[in-house]
Amino acid sequence: MYPGHMKRAAGISLLELVITVAVAGILLAIAMPSFTGVINNNRLTSSSNTLVTAMHYARSEAVRRNGRVIVCPSADGATCSASGNWQDWITLATSSTGDEVLRNHGVEAPVQMSSTIQRVSFRADGLARDAAGNLLAGNFIACIPTNRPVENQRVIAVASGSRFSTDSADGSGACP
Repeated sequence: MYPGHMKRAAGISLLELVITVAVAGILLAIAMPSFTGVINNNRLTSSSNTLVTAMHYARSEAVRRNGRVIVCPSADGATCSASGNWQDWITLATSSTGDEVLRNHGVEAPVQMSSTIQRVSFRADGLARDAAGNLLAGNFIACIPTNRPVENQRVIAVASGSRFSTDSADGSGACP
């Protein structure tokens, strides 16, 4: 080193740190609303997939057991309830010796799951039928009461007794 020349200390100043934190805060405040939409979208997708997976499982168990397997809403995790509230549901194998709960399922708040379908009963042929014996057709709705995302509902449609499809729907922030 030359005499009289001082080496400057390496690092950042307090002013640089304050500016960096302020810019990061502004960017976070701008990004947070869209991040909430992404989280809610993933919650809806996950809940819809949970229901569809439960239906596929029940169908495969009905074929494997060569008997009837029911998916129905349940308040206690052991018996079917008559409500249209599908927050919690069970997969139940029926036989002459009694009913056996195969699995408990459910969705967590803030997702709300509902349907006009009281129960889904798969027979040994793998098709779901209603109480009159007709092939089951209807909808389940997974919803979050929010405007983020705008399409705050997933409609899980049941057609021809065993075909499930999921579509997004705009619920305008309200749940059925």
